[in-house]
Amino acid sequence: MTTVLIADDQPMQRFGFRMLLESQDDLTVVGEAGNGNEAIDLIARHQPDVALMDIRMPGLDGIEATRHIIRSGSRTRILIVTTFDLDAYAYDGLRAGASGFLVKDAQPEELLSGIRAVAAGDAVVAPSLTRRLLDAYAQHLPDAPGGRPPTTVPDPRITALTGREREILTVIGKGWSNAEIATRLHLAESTVKTHLTRILAKTGCRDRVQAVILAYDTRLVTPS
Repeated sequence: MTTVLIADDQPMQRFGFRMLLESQDDLTVVGEAGNGNEAIDLIARHQPDVALMDIRMPGLDGIEATRHIIRSGSRTRILIVTTFDLDAYAYDGLRAGASGFLVKDAQPEELLSGIRAVAAGDAVVAPSLTRRLLDAYAQHLPDAPGGRPPTTVPDPRITALTGREREILTVIGKGWSNAEIATRLHLAESTVKTHLTRILAKTGCRDRVQAVILAYDTRLVTPS
């Protein structure tokens, strides 16, 4: 059973989400929040598998709430669901640590599959879209410490990677799928998945989208 928290300032929207989710045998709603602060409190109390997080809410918005939840070390994965289909919101949400981004006019099947994917540790937003977002907003990427080239300042998140793992993280950052990596690097797709699992474990990334962001942050990949 996958447990879900709904965070949205519109009661009717929460009701609609609850009705949809509770029609599924494998999903259950453990709470509802009307703003970001309530979402933080309820997630700390219930530790749901997934939180559906609206962006615009009174008080603390969904982006800041997501940032706080991720920094707290919560195991809850965030799926941002909003009426605002804008790249800037997707960018901010993903960099805050969300595992996915959907708009509220998505089909019910898309929302349900998105929740299940996020709960399983997958990312809802395709890596290629993540790269497009990061390319578009690359001016917001952090500078290398002291202004030095990043190659002279090893990032602790990637120093533990083997040469092959670093190579795979780089092409993940470029938006390659597992199948593309397997074909171009002459590996079995199962081997690619094993490498990806190890990369996520060693770097502390929660999912593939966060791995793409890491590849940009550490300058393994530069904007195209």
